[in-house]
Amino acid sequence: MTRFGGGALGRVIRSGVGRRRVQTVVIAVATMMAVASAVVAGSLIVAANAPFDHAFAKQQGAHLTAQFDPAKASAAQLKATREQTGVTASAGPYPSTTIQPEDSAGLRMPKLTLVGRSDPKADVDDLDLRSGRWATKTGEIVLSESFAGPAFKLGSTLKTSDTEGSSPLTVVGLALSVSKTADAWATPAQTRALASADNPLTSQMLYRFDSAGTDKQITDGRKTLAAAVPSGALLGSQSYLDTKRAADQGAAPTIPFLIAFGVLGIVMSVIIVGSVTSGAVGSSLRRIGILKAIGFTPREVVRAYVAQALIPAAVGIALGVVLGNLLAVPLLDDTEQAYGTASLTVAWWVDVVVPVAALVVVGVAALVPALRAGRLRTVEAIAVGRAPRTGRGQWAHRVAGRLPLPRAVTYGLASPFAHPVRTVAMLLAVAFGTVAATFAVGLTSSLTAVGEAQDPEDRAAVTVFAGGPGPQPIEVKPEAPAEGNSEAPPADPARIRAAVEAQEGTASYYATTQEDATVAGVTGSVSLSLYEGDSRPGSYEMITGHWIDGAGQVVVASGFLERTGTQLGDSVRVTLQGDTRTLRIVGEAFDTEDDGMQLHAGMADFPAAEPRTFLVEVKSGVSPADYAEKLAEVVRPLGGDAMANSPSQQDNFVLILQSMAALLTLMLVSVAGLGVLNSVVIDTRERVHDLGVCKALGMSPRQTVGLVLASVAGIGVLGGLIGVPAGFALHGIVLPVMGHAAGTDLPPSVLDVYVPWQLVLLGLAGIAIAMLGALLPAGWAAKARTAVALRTE
Repeated sequence: MTRFGGGALGRVIRSGVGRRRVQTVVIAVATMMAVASAVVAGSLIVAANAPFDHAFAKQQGAHLTAQFDPAKASAAQLKATREQTGVTASAGPYPSTTIQPEDSAGLRMPKLTLVGRSDPKADVDDLDLRSGRWATKTGEIVLSESFAGPAFKLGSTLKTSDTEGSSPLTVVGLALSVSKTADAWATPAQTRALASADNPLTSQMLYRFDSAGTDKQITDGRKTLAAAVPSGALLGSQSYLDTKRAADQGAAPTIPFLIAFGVLGIVMSVIIVGSVTSGAVGSSLRRIGILKAIGFTPREVVRAYVAQALIPAAVGIALGVVLGNLLAVPLLDDTEQAYGTASLTVAWWVDVVVPVAALVVVGVAALVPALRAGRLRTVEAIAVGRAPRTGRGQWAHRVAGRLPLPRAVTYGLASPFAHPVRTVAMLLAVAFGTVAATFAVGLTSSLTAVGEAQDPEDRAAVTVFAGGPGPQPIEVKPEAPAEGNSEAPPADPARIRAAVEAQEGTASYYATTQEDATVAGVTGSVSLSLYEGDSRPGSYEMITGHWIDGAGQVVVASGFLERTGTQLGDSVRVTLQGDTRTLRIVGEAFDTEDDGMQLHAGMADFPAAEPRTFLVEVKSGVSPADYAEKLAEVVRPLGGDAMANSPSQQDNFVLILQSMAALLTLMLVSVAGLGVLNSVVIDTRERVHDLGVCKALGMSPRQTVGLVLASVAGIGVLGGLIGVPAGFALHGIVLPVMGHAAGTDLPPSVLDVYVPWQLVLLGLAGIAIAMLGALLPAGWAAKARTAVALRTE
């Protein structure tokens, strides 16, 4: 007999695959879903694993972005800096300036760093043009992809000057610079034309070094460049390490989340595939005995049944790879935007490793029962057939028979005990499906709470600005003190406050400002948010302690406590504009701004500070938009402005994690349902003669359906009782790990998200998975004719 595919053995394999159509389909679909979920999870893990590093390497990102004074260093001198020791590549010089345009709606944008480049391609900072085209003539501009949205579509215009006759800039493209070397790009001529006395022209150079892994190496490279040009020519510089730290911190929380789902998917795949393939062999013992009786050797029997599992599994694996890639693409697109990285695709090795691993799992799962089949004696296999071992589960029938339930139901409740191994596999599938659902519900609720906790100042109905420094362009660290300040002086806060109090419709308000301060023992400056009035409506979620409610208090984030070694009750010395105060730490806030180093204190502790923003709540029935419009007319002549706040929306990162959770949970629950379907199909076929006897004795189709569903009801209940606590515990383990990866602890509002009725419904999810999986075979059993069932063995 031939090895595979031809002769008698080949006919046995093809016959087995074609005859057991339901099991063949279940194997194919189960492996397809398992492989697809593994491809999606694997792709997202790869994408979340140092996404900045991958994108930085692909774009040949700039290790150092330097600004030079064109009056002190010529283009030739700047190009010559490429020859300095340690410099491996450079690009530029590019003309650069700062603009603050208005969009098509007349709203003032933050200040933008504009760089003149004739081509997005370069040896350093090879820009990724995400949509549209590059700016090739005067009047065109390319924006950073971070501005992508309804307000900045291709073809929209930006007004750069109030001068009559000035030409607007048309947005012709959106590009991504992983090094964040600019906010916008135009032609060199256009950039030079937009420079002014207040925003002078500078020369931008981009560098890559042979050693740039630490701050010291970047600093050494900067010193080398500064020494290569005339004194004072280097105005400022920006290290890529600052951008890398922010990107890595954003990506880190996804790793434990994806690992949790990945482990669930792998375990589920092993359980389901193993259950399906072992069931296929276990339900064919009589056929195995017949094959041996007509001359097949034990080795050929093993090969036949392994092949019968591998053929549909191979089809499912191939389809799963395709499906996984299709499902991963939109999630990776969203991940690109969240991480601000270059194009992400499914790693080629994921498409290789996952199918190979799946084939190995299927092969091993089929080999174990196939070897058992090969060792069976011919007479024993024919005699046993598909029937369970004599006497197995009889005690369960006796116990169930005493329950005050219809006989069909008690018969079904006792049925799983006849096949304990198959029942355990089904139970594990239902339990893991319930774990995935419970974890996903908790994760989604926690992520929603995180989104609601971010930017608490946005909760106010109206924001009133008192002028002063606005949003800044891309930070370039100055090499020398800046000369002059073109910023407009802030408005008189007292006059703005009086206008807010006098405005009809004002219910309450509080004032804030943000300053750079220093803290004893902390290198560099920290961001200090100061509050005046009752700031509780804009307070951050508290992890421990309480929000500031008096003088001499400060609230800090987890990052500050960790880096300074302080704890609640300790005192810190804070200096603002030469005024040093000792403040006591009274609370730990859920705040990830500025790497968790932002401080929150009362404005009364620093009398020199003045409010720049007023957060207003309006009275019931008052429209925030109308209120803001009327107040703006009053405060604009004073140098201020007012705007209504739109409802807070969850950021892309939170939405992406929720999408991942929903997709992966749906796939895992579907796989669990398929596992139940397969087991019930096998069990129903094994008991088809018994069902025929029951029907002959008067069992109705409805009672038959009840019998089959009752056979999985207990499994569903037990699976829910196991899965819900396990999912609850998994949520309690993974969420803090995600928080620590982001550099913060989590408040109770993020961790304690389950409510009792949710847990009850999630417990019922186990029953739902089991019932849905058994519904189809229950219908088939009910439709089977009595005479046909009685003749079937």
